[in-house]
This record gives sequence, C-alpha cells and structure tokens, in this order.
Amino acid sequence: MSVASRAIPLCDLDAQFQTIEQEVRVAIDKVLREQNFILGPQVAELEQRIAEYSGIASAIGCSSGSDALLLALMALDVATGDEVITTPYTFFATAGAIARLGARAVFVDIEPQGFNIDADKIEAAVTPRTKGIIPVHLFGQMAEMDPILEIASRHGLFVIEDAAQAIGAAYRQRPAGSLGTIGTFSFFPSKNLGCMGDGGMCVTSDDELAERMRILRQHGAARKYFHTHVGGNFRLDTLQAAILLVKLRFLDQWNAARAEHAATYRRLLQDSGLGERVVFPAELPNRKHVYNQFVIRISNRDRVEAALRDAGVSTAIYYPKSLHYQKCFDEWGYGEGEFPESERAARESLALPIFPELSTAQQQVVIDALAVALS
Repeated sequence: MSVASRAIPLCDLDAQFQTIEQEVRVAIDKVLREQNFILGPQVAELEQRIAEYSGIASAIGCSSGSDALLLALMALDVATGDEVITTPYTFFATAGAIARLGARAVFVDIEPQGFNIDADKIEAAVTPRTKGIIPVHLFGQMAEMDPILEIASRHGLFVIEDAAQAIGAAYRQRPAGSLGTIGTFSFFPSKNLGCMGDGGMCVTSDDELAERMRILRQHGAARKYFHTHVGGNFRLDTLQAAILLVKLRFLDQWNAARAEHAATYRRLLQDSGLGERVVFPAELPNRKHVYNQFVIRISNRDRVEAALRDAGVSTAIYYPKSLHYQKCFDEWGYGEGEFPESERAARESLALPIFPELSTAQQQVVIDALAVALS
C-alpha cells in the first residue's frame, strides 16, 4: 500500500511504541512484580531525572498536567478574590485551575508570531489584586520570559510556567520550567514526553514550596491520617512513572526529529509554491522550539481542514474558541474583540501531523493535499 493511500495521523503513538515496546514491557512487569503502585520508587527516580533534566532542584510528580497547575496554585495560596494574569489562547486547564480556587484569570492577548502571551501588554493588566502570572509555552516554544520575570519581580508576583507542551524547550539556553517560581509539565500521551494515561509534574527550586506540594498531593498529609492542609489526590501512578523513565531516555532524540520535520515542512511548503499562502510557525530569537505541534495559519482554515480530512490527512485546531468566550467564564465579563490576536489565531490556526516517526514521504503527502485544498 502506498503512502498516499494510507491515512496520516496527527500523532502516531503506535509507531513510537513499536520502537520501545520491549523496554516498556520490562518496566511495567517490574512494577507488577513489586506491587508498589502508589508513589513507588519509580516515581522518586523520575522526579530526580526530571529535576536534573530541567536544571532545577525539585520535581513533584502528580496526576496530570491540569492537576500540576492546580497544585502549584494551591501551594502559592491563590484564593477567592485573587487575580492571575494569563493568556486566553491555550488549553482550558490554565484558566480552569485559577477558577477552581475562586480566583479570576486576567487575560492578556498573545503576540501573533509565537502564539504566546504578549509580554509588552502584561504590565497594564497588573492590579492590587494580582497575585501571579502564568505564561504558557504554547506548541513547544517558550514565551518571552525576561520581561515577564522582571515585571513579576517588580510587583512581587509569582510566575508559574505552564510548560505542558514544552518539555525540552529552552529560552536563552535555560530549560522550560526552570525560570519561574514553579514550572508545570503534562505527560498526556500525545506530548513530546507522554505516558500511557494521565500524568504531570511540578518543578521548583524553592524547597519550602516543593515540600508543600508533596503534602498537598496527598490530601494535605505529611504522614498518613494527619492532615495539615486541605489538599487532594494528585499523585502520579508508579506504572506511569516507570513508562516515562523509559521514554525520557529518548526525549532529546525525539525532539530533534520533530525539529527536523519542521524544517522539512518549511522546505516542502516553499518548494510547492505555498509559501505565500501559508504562514509558517515562527522560531523566535533565543528559543529552542520542540514542536509539540506544527501550527500554520491560513485564512480559509475550516475549508482547508475539511479538505485535508477528506484526503486522509489528520489535522487539529488549537484552539477554536478562546478562553474569554467560554460560557463558564461569562462572569468574568470579557467580550468579543478584547483580544484580537487570540481571536484571529482561533480562526486561522491549523496543526499539521508532526511526530518523531513521521517520514518525508508522509510529509510530502500532507503538502500535496494542502496544495489541492488551497487550489
């Protein structure tokens, strides 16, 4: 069967699994033999490895990337009446974690090239109620962190790096997650480092915050049945940690392959004559982009997305509805037109297939189908 006759997935987890199947099965079997499923030794080992990888003192494994954000906010005492500045163009969990604690997300528009929060617009959003800033390193590229950190320092604010899509990325050679007060990662299966279920991680160089998060992830108990805080069940499963320990060894190799595929897409788009009709994802100065997604911009996005789907090419729309439009946040009082760049990205962005095992032949099929869709 030719490449052209096969559907091309957005992300091919089966292809990845085939390359590491034996090692993963050995790791899982070890956990099954030990029967230590809750905070077993593999969790502690993964925490140490992720801390080292991120160039930071402590890592705290937790149940998902969403819970990592919630855990971080809880550790920083975010509560009713507080405000946290973030972007409206991201996955729901970023603002959802803020709302769950009774706080209000104060949205700041994105800059159009990198899809991340516009650091130049943050200062104007600071009020006496502002407690912190959550920049999201979207699609695998970090936000402009220096001015964000400067604003936070001047106003006494925390910074939580939402690095769910950016493990392995860097800003001025500093790893994602290592610049703020706390960094959070997601190990959702489709992430560059994904487990086989849900999983997440918080990282910090603040020893007191690290210990507080370890307590909060176990219902606020430093020892069983003795609760100093109201926490939650935010623990990372031992099985998932064991799988992630296998995958972590390949992360840099996989990230390099994603970057190579991004370069190939750019070349193929130019060679096909589509360069004037498609806006490529930008690689901004002083960044290392790890391409959790390869997101293009096109003016007639929905029609193109449908045509690619009919041609057997899977794509995704991140995100079709900015957070300030979500009904559950109506009480925050945002309206149409307040964040024009976020709204435009929601109309124009389209993610093309990108995963380490993607072949050049598959990429050519994607570009050929895109050319037909735009004709």
